Amino acid sequence: MEYAGQQPFIGSEALRAGTVTWHELAKYHRAIMPDVYLDRRAELSMRNRTLAAWLWTHRRAVVAGAAASALHGAKWVDDDTPVELIWHNARAPDGVITRTDRLLDGETQSWGLLRFTTPERTAFDLGRRGGLVHRVARLDALAQATRFKIDDVAQLAKRHPHTKGLRRLETALDLVDAGADSPRETRLRLKLIAAGFPRPQTQIPLRRGGGRWYYLDMGWEDIKLAVEYDGDQHRTSRPQYVSDAERQEFIARLSWTHIKVLAEHRDDDVIRRVRQAWDHLTGHPQTEIDSALTRRVTRTSAW
Repeated sequence: MEYAGQQPFIGSEALRAGTVTWHELAKYHRAIMPDVYLDRRAELSMRNRTLAAWLWTHRRAVVAGAAASALHGAKWVDDDTPVELIWHNARAPDGVITRTDRLLDGETQSWGLLRFTTPERTAFDLGRRGGLVHRVARLDALAQATRFKIDDVAQLAKRHPHTKGLRRLETALDLVDAGADSPRETRLRLKLIAAGFPRPQTQIPLRRGGGRWYYLDMGWEDIKLAVEYDGDQHRTSRPQYVSDAERQEFIARLSWTHIKVLAEHRDDDVIRRVRQAWDHLTGHPQTEIDSALTRRVTRTSAW
């Protein structure tokens, strides 16, 4: 059948077209939005939820926010993240947020019939809402996927001078780094900046030979100090554990000081460890740097 696939569809349309019967609709599909159905065996992924929300508007809304960033290829968008739509209907179903934001020419693009915000407009929206870490993590992921230019987003913002959240956007854009490979890494980087350390470089390359490279999450190449967030891969994968051990030995042979950060580590303890390493490597105490960037991050309490 035309509608018996892994994508959502409008039930009333399928019934009128005769491609599904009432019996088949009830037995083999589930309603995931009003009049929008999905095969019971199909995954309720972010992509399917986004398509379903768009179909709920009878293909007239513009997909925005985190859902748009996922369409652009951004990682770390959970399947249960609310789908944001620019659409004039306040009675949205569960899991959908509708906004009446103004869209100007050139701020949308299409995938077939589906319209969604451009990377620059998506960044404009993501950078205005939520706590600082949330905003920057979303922007980091979008930047990694699309390599949008900060100046282009700033220029777009000038076209919306009275929009709420422009200062929050400015702060977030100052902190964007496409080298962040997870929200945890973003949070760690911002904590280091807030503690007064110079902005760390991300994805520091280490040549292994034979055309191969290791990349350090973040750090300061001039003093060979690296800080990395260590996930659970080494606990769940034996090959990953072996690879990590070899990588650790290689980093040590190059005389890098390597600080691992685990989920269980307290923020204060992490900063203390980094500061001790910094003081040892530089020969003088690390003091808080008088910079506008550090002050702006420190003043932000919504982590």
